Amino acid sequence: MSDGLPDSLIPYDEIVQEALRAVVGRVLGSVATNGGLPGEHHFYITFKTQAPGVDIPQRLIERFPDEMTIVMQNRYWDLLVDDERFSIGLSFNQVPSKLVIPYSAITGFHDPAVNFELRFQAAEGPEGSDPHDEAENDVVVTPVEDGSNVVSVDFKRKK
Repeated sequence: MSDGLPDSLIPYDEIVQEALRAVVGRVLGSVATNGGLPGEHHFYITFKTQAPGVDIPQRLIERFPDEMTIVMQNRYWDLLVDDERFSIGLSFNQVPSKLVIPYSAITGFHDPAVNFELRFQAAEGPEGSDPHDEAENDVVVTPVEDGSNVVSVDFKRKK
């Protein structure tokens, strides 16, 4: 039963999700343009490994069949950013790898240096994915636990 509000004919949830994912693209674009991460900034980026457009090595898909978190800090190369996706070179257990990740596949973005976080609904897949290990892409990070700048977007459509 409805709580009295009419169903929206405007897909606000999709519009907001797309706009917030564009924030990730803008931040990554700035890093690519400026030649690196400023100050102590570094990113944890979580994404669905099976989402359309994701292109990662098979060994990573086998290890992370649903979702994976990469860390972008000191050791990365060839960061390319466009309106739909980004690609990056990272090392996993001393093996260089190229990853292509569409923004629509991203489920989380976190910058621990300033405790800024965005969370997104999965573009596809079952509700509430299983927890996963971080990808351990040859980076050691100590999170900063001050302040709170978390934005969580989790819209549910009313039927």
